[in-house]
Amino acid sequence: MQETPTHRKIIHIDMDAFYASVEQRDNPEYRGKPLVVGGLPEGRGGVVATASYEARKFGIRSAMPSKQAQKLCPEALFVRPRFEAYKEVSQKIREIFSRYTDLIEPLSLDEAYLDVTHDKLNIGSAIEIAQQIKTAIKEELQLTASAGVSINKFVAKIASDINKPDGLKFIGPSAVEAFMENLPVEKFYGVGKVTAAKMRSFNLHKGADLKSLTKEALTRHFGKAGNFYYDIVRGIDHREVQPHRETKSLAAEDTFAYDLTTLEEMETELDKIALIVYGRLQKNQLKGRTITLKVKYSDFKQITRNRSFPEPLDDLETISVTSKHLLASTFSAEQKIRLLGISLSNFGMPEMRHRYEKISDQLKLF
Repeated sequence: MQETPTHRKIIHIDMDAFYASVEQRDNPEYRGKPLVVGGLPEGRGGVVATASYEARKFGIRSAMPSKQAQKLCPEALFVRPRFEAYKEVSQKIREIFSRYTDLIEPLSLDEAYLDVTHDKLNIGSAIEIAQQIKTAIKEELQLTASAGVSINKFVAKIASDINKPDGLKFIGPSAVEAFMENLPVEKFYGVGKVTAAKMRSFNLHKGADLKSLTKEALTRHFGKAGNFYYDIVRGIDHREVQPHRETKSLAAEDTFAYDLTTLEEMETELDKIALIVYGRLQKNQLKGRTITLKVKYSDFKQITRNRSFPEPLDDLETISVTSKHLLASTFSAEQKIRLLGISLSNFGMPEMRHRYEKISDQLKLF
């Protein structure tokens, strides 16, 4: 019988370049070559979903415009995603997880949290379980995964990225706080380039710098996220692994640490948001007729604009391009934007055609 542990045992499993790795596994001609899975560079609004490690050496990253990726690596191969294949592999990975625990929280097709505080096989060691899972994935599916093991979700997720690809990193209870103190702020999960730049402008470069600030100071600078930073630099994260976590909304949005002022940087952020919405559509096997853009300005005024299509859609380029057109129809150089969001709605079979063909006055450009 396993003893009752003082700390939880959390594993974060993250597949290595998942979509690209599946393509290279299934297509020998792609192996060893820079491969980009996503929109084609000759298309409109195409973005990178995943790049192989050979392509990443050239600086190609997820959510990057495909045209930019092609400029970085002209010899790269571009292929469209095969989500049915990825979902099938993802289900097999999930079956491997379930041999050890039922507390599994998928974050996407290629990553998940596992709580193995009390594992099914009474192994007791989270490190050993993580290694067994990695071995099973490699032997049964011919793919590699990286694992992070720690006492909470935040640290486990960061740990899984440390030794990629095919890595395994353990950060034990006694090491968590020192690890967080030495962690560069840009390595904090959820801290993007804009927030990291803002932190550095305040001379905050590592977790220890954040730790030196009071909770009040952190919330003053970073809003509600300041509370989270205050706890996490001390190794505190009480979030539980949620085995029945489901995406209820096919929408995504982002609030920016700095207000966006140029159309170019707004469109770059829309590409990233569109990619998230696209992934959720594929995961739920849904198509929608209405694309809605949400915009919140620096003065907290909020607007939405939408376009409806006669036929349901789920392709990334249409979502991305339509969102940019909606934005352009409302853009003013005098207005600064603090939040952007994209959603799809009107799923299912057609009911009344006019319900799906309603287009706002702002969309006459279509």
